[in-house]
Amino acid sequence: MSIAVTGATGQLGRLIVTALLDRGVPAGEIVAIGRDRERLADLAGQGVVTRPADYDDPDSLRAALAGTEKLMFVSGSEVGRRRPQHANVVSAAREAGVGLVVYTSIAHADTAEMRLAGEHRDTERLIRDSGLPYVFLRNSWYLENYTDQLDAYREHGVAGAAGDGRVSAATRADYAEAAAVVLTSDGHDHQVYELGGAPFTLTDLAAEVARQTGAPVGYTDLPADRYTEVLVAAGLPEGYAAVLADSDLGLARGELEVGDDLAKLLGHAPTTLAEAIRAAR
Repeated sequence: MSIAVTGATGQLGRLIVTALLDRGVPAGEIVAIGRDRERLADLAGQGVVTRPADYDDPDSLRAALAGTEKLMFVSGSEVGRRRPQHANVVSAAREAGVGLVVYTSIAHADTAEMRLAGEHRDTERLIRDSGLPYVFLRNSWYLENYTDQLDAYREHGVAGAAGDGRVSAATRADYAEAAAVVLTSDGHDHQVYELGGAPFTLTDLAAEVARQTGAPVGYTDLPADRYTEVLVAAGLPEGYAAVLADSDLGLARGELEVGDDLAKLLGHAPTTLAEAIRAAR
């Protein structure tokens, strides 16, 4: 059983390959796909099959997916370009006769109003319309989105436009483990899983950072346009800052809060906010 993993040079894709190996999938039955073969070299050294491909290059995708039986389709990272890129992946998977497509979507992709959901919603529709068997892993936020900013939180506090909304964030490793479970067990065809950890507000986040660091960290809620300005002042491109602020508005509406599908797939509780902060300190 050959399992292809796209985006294997990215953080989530790499963790999925590792999770498959940890679950006993032979290295030679895993096809790690990415744009830069050099960044796949260490996986090749472990016996994993590596193939270069680019979401913008249909021919490379067809070659990379040839002969594979399952596809772990990690969504692209280029917001605004994912519709044509993902269409290329779905087309290549259909031509290759892949038996199952597991796609990393976003929480509540079918109903969420945040900008990021649109490309995922359209990709889900493409996959359904292709006739390929599928599983949609609708991932909420990564805990790393927050724990990577601990130094900034200690210095400036937590800011956002999320109000009292709750986010069911989980670690990339937890999402990767869940993906590996789906890829290596039966009974998941045509299932949609809303994945995330125990929900928390950004006020909860600030309180936990303060508790663990001893710093006087609080949460400042801002209008989305003002939060965008804060992010731009911190060095983010304006377009990306606007997307993040819009995502916070989605968080406020409950679009990133999910149930316990992740815990059920893992067979254990996902990493908590407190545990993630402790590990990142």
